[in-house]
Amino acid sequence: MEELEELRSIADLQFYGVGEKLIPEDIVVVLSPSTYRIRYILLNNEIYLTLRASDHRFLLHIRAATRLNKILPHPLMRVYVNPKYSIYISEGGNVFAKHVVIADPEIRPGDEVLVLDYNTKELLGVGKAVKPGWCIPYHSWGEAVRLRESTR
Repeated sequence: MEELEELRSIADLQFYGVGEKLIPEDIVVVLSPSTYRIRYILLNNEIYLTLRASDHRFLLHIRAATRLNKILPHPLMRVYVNPKYSIYISEGGNVFAKHVVIADPEIRPGDEVLVLDYNTKELLGVGKAVKPGWCIPYHSWGEAVRLRESTR
């Protein structure tokens, strides 16, 4: 399947070479009705990944983020938050710099990131980084991650 190989190649570039592990064989590809380009990847009839048309980058959803959390070594693509803010974040609140204990220093603004509880390493949500990872723990102000989807 040519589409599967293309999707895995994109995932390899964006997610540190784990495209084959991240995107299984039994996916369903949904095309945009107006442009006929790949828009969504479904797994078990749930949105797993979204392919952004403007730059051909994936947007993560909770199911894909859960799989990535198991595949990637820590701390890649991760922001760890203080446990006292975990409930707020898992219910959909954005992550502010004062919530962050540590972050992957390689995160760039606009990157997809996994938000985890610092103590339990439990996935709380997934979103887009607003600040670079190396400076997030040093700031006590401003938004660090704009959450797209949370676990609750």
